Amino acid sequence: MKIYSKQNVWDAGLDRIRYLFDEFEEVVVGYSGGKDSTVCLELSLIVAREKNRLPLKVMFLDQESEWKATIDLVERVMTRDEVEPMWFQMPLLMSNNTSAYERFTKCWDDEHPEQWVHPKNPISIKENVYKCDRFHDMFGAVFRHHYKGKKACYIGGVRTEENPKRYVALTHAATYKWITWGKVLTKGEHHYTFYPIYDWGYTDIWKAIHENGWEYNKVYDELYRKGYTIPEMRVSNLHHETALQSLLKVQEIEPDTWLKLQAHVSGANTIKHLKWDAFSCPKELPYMFESWEEYCYHLIDNIIQEDKYKDLMRKHIKTETESYYGAQPIRDAFMQVMITTIMSSDWDMSKYANWKIRPDVYGYRCFIQGKRTKFMLRDTKFYSPEQLKELLTDLGIDLENYEISTEGTN
Repeated sequence: MKIYSKQNVWDAGLDRIRYLFDEFEEVVVGYSGGKDSTVCLELSLIVAREKNRLPLKVMFLDQESEWKATIDLVERVMTRDEVEPMWFQMPLLMSNNTSAYERFTKCWDDEHPEQWVHPKNPISIKENVYKCDRFHDMFGAVFRHHYKGKKACYIGGVRTEENPKRYVALTHAATYKWITWGKVLTKGEHHYTFYPIYDWGYTDIWKAIHENGWEYNKVYDELYRKGYTIPEMRVSNLHHETALQSLLKVQEIEPDTWLKLQAHVSGANTIKHLKWDAFSCPKELPYMFESWEEYCYHLIDNIIQEDKYKDLMRKHIKTETESYYGAQPIRDAFMQVMITTIMSSDWDMSKYANWKIRPDVYGYRCFIQGKRTKFMLRDTKFYSPEQLKELLTDLGIDLENYEISTEGTN
């Protein structure tokens, strides 16, 4: 349930950031070149001016395989007088979701500077002294290194509108004092990550950008012209799982970037030619397979290269089918999600995590877990009343304690 405030999101965002500046000795704004981080940056600059806290620390963890438009925008941001740049261009291992054969791509490999997608900037931090080499671990490592013993926070542009999982995570429990819209960044230290625009919609984002004349990443304009939907307009690292759709248009929008990218990132050229079919489950079951399950296990045996990920997928499928998805038709739907997971090398299971919190799947899972005694058929598109009764009987559930209702269905 949503509880609406009389305060608009603009004022709420500013008030939240003001509170963070009052509470924390060090405030760092994360910047990616995307629309959400642009709003966080500009709101934080407004507050920093009010509170005489300039220059504002701005952090960009450069993943090398970035749009040139992103890098050009980052350079303009980082050279603003009001900004203290924390632009990292140092060797890291990045997950490569364009290839099943090369799990990671090393960005900023000092042994092969000729392969860099774009050159290093003179003002960037180039040496990795943080004792880790993975993207997501780096934020906590940077704070432990620079702000040990200090109260410090990182401001990020995550919004709940984009993902139901985020909505639950950022609204259900307090992280710091009364704040739910954040998380602990470093255990044992007073380091936190906060998302002060978590409740903004994408229309709020663009209204703020255009009404204030803030500079934004023009890649959004190009993706809009080419018919991309709002969720598909991603300007993040170009071989990340969330940006693969954008990868298809790099050659048209930034041909020079494409030439460097496809030479540097294994699998990028294959994705370009195969398009969407390269990393998602096909709409129709390939004719040579008798079931989606057979097709799924074929991909596990022949596409996945590392034994640990083969074992991970087999174990996950076994556990979930035995617990929830043992009967048709939800078994096929689950297998199709697993096929997409394999095709996109999504070993973090983010696609499955998003699928299982869909209202229909979530309602079904709650009923199977006994968290609900009444199952509304509007909760799921997978079963008729007769099919549900048969399934629950097979699972050994006493139907006398449960009610299957058609209330609310057509």
